[in-house]
Amino acid sequence: MDEKNIASMIDHTLLSSTASEQDISVLCKEAIDFGFKSVCVNPSNIKLAKSVLNGSQVDICTVIGFPLGATTTKMKVFEAKDAIDCGATEIDMVINIGKLKSKDYDYVLNDIKEVVAAASPHIVKVIIETSLLNQDEKIIACTLSKIAKAHFVKTSTGFSGGGAHVKDVELMKRVVGEELEVKASGGIKTAEDALKMIR
Repeated sequence: MDEKNIASMIDHTLLSSTASEQDISVLCKEAIDFGFKSVCVNPSNIKLAKSVLNGSQVDICTVIGFPLGATTTKMKVFEAKDAIDCGATEIDMVINIGKLKSKDYDYVLNDIKEVVAAASPHIVKVIIETSLLNQDEKIIACTLSKIAKAHFVKTSTGFSGGGAHVKDVELMKRVVGEELEVKASGGIKTAEDALKMIR
């Protein structure tokens, strides 16, 4: 796999609270130059990203219920709709981890379903935060995402002390099969790391 193919799988991300408008502009220009799949920015930076990326093939991804996943479903739905109105083309939502750990699976399922419906027909990636879950919880989170008809499951926010691990990516793909894709996020710093995740 060549560098161009790897680039087309990368979401170039800047979610720091201190990211300036200049930082976001640089991020977007790098995404164009290197041929990244998308940029991932906080909702308040979507319009700026859209203006810089105008005319390019780079998608705009944003985060919903970020980084804790603990906002209400109603707020997540509002965030998703507002983000799309501002120009986002992909939504990365954080599941309600506390509800998952409480075994309130109906709540978690509905939370995802509602965001998927609000964002339709745009791509929704469900961040399950693998570093905070045990094996069974990872399987359940992926299964609920599949039932809710999300498009991806994603390993982590990068804000909870853990990134992507090959064993988690393998498990997630095994659970969702060909119906969903897997986004490995956090701690991937080299081409070798990226290739391990892709394989």
